[in-house]
Amino acid sequence: MKIAVVALGKIGLPLAVQFADKGHEVIGCDVNAHAVDLINKGIEPFPGEAHLAEKLATLVPAGKLRATTDTTSAVAECEAVVVVVPLFVDNDGVPDFGWMDAATEAIAKGLKPGTLVSYETTLPVGTTRTRFGPMIEKISGLVPGKDFHLVFSPERVLTGRVFADLRRYPKLVGGIDSASGQRGVEFYEAVLDFDVREDLQRANGVWDLGSAEASEMAKLAETTYRDVNIGLANQFARFAETAGIDIYQVIAASNSQPYSHIHQPGIAVGGHCIPIYPRFYLWNDPAATVVRAAREANAGMPVHAVSLLSTDLGDLKGKKVAVLGISYRGGVKESAFSGVFPTVGELTRLGATVTVHDPMYTDDEIVKLKFTPHHLGSQVDGVVTQADHAEYRSLSAKDFPGVSAIVDGRRIFDQSAFPGVAYRVIGKAQ
Repeated sequence: MKIAVVALGKIGLPLAVQFADKGHEVIGCDVNAHAVDLINKGIEPFPGEAHLAEKLATLVPAGKLRATTDTTSAVAECEAVVVVVPLFVDNDGVPDFGWMDAATEAIAKGLKPGTLVSYETTLPVGTTRTRFGPMIEKISGLVPGKDFHLVFSPERVLTGRVFADLRRYPKLVGGIDSASGQRGVEFYEAVLDFDVREDLQRANGVWDLGSAEASEMAKLAETTYRDVNIGLANQFARFAETAGIDIYQVIAASNSQPYSHIHQPGIAVGGHCIPIYPRFYLWNDPAATVVRAAREANAGMPVHAVSLLSTDLGDLKGKKVAVLGISYRGGVKESAFSGVFPTVGELTRLGATVTVHDPMYTDDEIVKLKFTPHHLGSQVDGVVTQADHAEYRSLSAKDFPGVSAIVDGRRIFDQSAFPGVAYRVIGKAQ
């Protein structure tokens, strides 16, 4: 089978590699000419994805995978098209379909009868059927469900472990009609393998949810549920700080009970998923007060972390503060919606002199993000840990000369390595 994968980012490229590794001929499409060039040389364009480099180095020379900036021409060659173009929201929570619409237009111009088009980008409920189906029909003249198959199949993976997650989690599919759904099931069964999961109610594999809307809702439900759970944990944490409680002990005890699962609190929830997808749901269901409250609680954690620092440092004006971590989570070089931005913003607003450190970013890259690089061993008054990079676990007071206060927003340090320092963990009484 010949497959086009549209958008070769941190999900799209591993997907393209997975399909090629199963023996199919894959054309990856992206507007980033530099990334396309690297991929065609068999070089990974970003670090951090397990097994990606070695798979690229094998599949590209073997002719199983190539990349192009010409999406329309690639689609014209293929029997299936998988779309993984990012979708964001504006400051008012309204989805910005600009990139998705442009990609859909390019796909429609090259689409031929009988092709399967699968959207994997997380979407508000109804978008596949009511926005992209009619858009493709208007441009191509092909009728969805009659001349081509159209499905929604959400990605359910985390960057850094995409290949493992593709095997671990059922692949959800929903078509705009039963024939599209069946074609989607057949496609994903041909390109994926699955681990045996005795814990599931049905065999692990490709699951047809019956409609594109059900499949869209499934992804919004699981991500929004997680955001609400984290929001609750963060509210527990803020109460625990005032009540003399260690919330981590409470969470450990609660999670030992049947049917219980409480996420750990943290300085912020970042990445392309959790900060964004609940807002897609709110766009569908603006009356969802629980969802809105959780999003607000999570978005407020960076300001809370800074307030904890000022409790020990006092007035932050003129104080030197290092923020550790640009990435939204440890081990992944991705700054999308990272807590670093509101954390630095709040520190700066209060007059602190802020520097930023991340072992995955060069000084030049840090400067391009409009931060001042921090170098371990430099004098500081305070430290805020934003990302849980493994490299931070071994740090101690000697790495931060002059430090008198730390807010460990990811609970990653060994507190005993900071004798005499006011040390706070979110959710734990001082």
